[in-house]
Amino acid sequence: MMTDAQTSDAAARRGFAFALLSYVMWGFLPFYMKAVDHIPAVEVVAHRALWSIPIAGAVLLLLGRTDITGALRSPRTMLMAIVTAGLITMNWGIYVWAIAADRAVETALGYYINPLMSVVMGAVLLRERLSSLQMAAVGLAGVAVIVLAIEARGLPWVSLSLALTFALYGFLRKTLPIGPSQGFFLEVAILCVPALAYILWLQMHGTSHFVSSNPLDIALLLGCGPVTAVPLLLYAFGAKLLRYSTIGIMQYVAPTMIFVIAVFVFDEPFSNARLLAFGLIWIALALYTWSMFFGRRPETAVSDETTPVC
Repeated sequence: MMTDAQTSDAAARRGFAFALLSYVMWGFLPFYMKAVDHIPAVEVVAHRALWSIPIAGAVLLLLGRTDITGALRSPRTMLMAIVTAGLITMNWGIYVWAIAADRAVETALGYYINPLMSVVMGAVLLRERLSSLQMAAVGLAGVAVIVLAIEARGLPWVSLSLALTFALYGFLRKTLPIGPSQGFFLEVAILCVPALAYILWLQMHGTSHFVSSNPLDIALLLGCGPVTAVPLLLYAFGAKLLRYSTIGIMQYVAPTMIFVIAVFVFDEPFSNARLLAFGLIWIALALYTWSMFFGRRPETAVSDETTPVC
């Protein structure tokens, strides 16, 4: 018979495996998005939402959490779900477009910036006090953005948009009075309506890539559901079994993989200015991570609002 400590260790190992698998899947996602880069980003996002429905629904059935009638009857909950669904759609759209436009490096930067953006939002919107390490991390991230802005003669809008939309999504998602899996199902159910309408519109006008004459495109678009829903749900299961600090470290796996793929596989340009900016961001994240370990934040499990939703 297993002791409590052995049971806890076994649960942590399962949680680590689930979370690591989810981050690795997100890390490899640019390859999938490259495979569909000949399809308009809006069409890809529509299929991501539509084909996530069966998977999200099946998970709710398996977990016995199918009761979302309370959420459907609450105008406030539905309004918040519509807003969060809109934010995650924007995040998906920017990500899909950026990969197709050979700007994967910028997506990696966006997901590196995301935890720092969340810290800023907590300070601005919730009046949370920042530690000296957190303020230093945010300051270094700001300098990195300025460096990139000077190089590009404009703000790095892809990176900032990805970080901001997801930070807002995470902030507002916590207001939904339902669990992570139920919330994801509700969001994709809301998105399913305009997504299906758009897909049917494309079919009527003969511009859809979901046609019998191109079985590869059909398979790729159908696959948009699993590559969207599976890692998110794996993360949700893993996060419940892990400490906050463990997830805090693991969240850098995906953007690091995206960065390596962008530079060494997609051969995207990586100038000295970008090297300086990424160096500043990495130092900032090191300070942020140190503050998580040695600050006073509770070592609790987290929900799927803290993870990048590529």
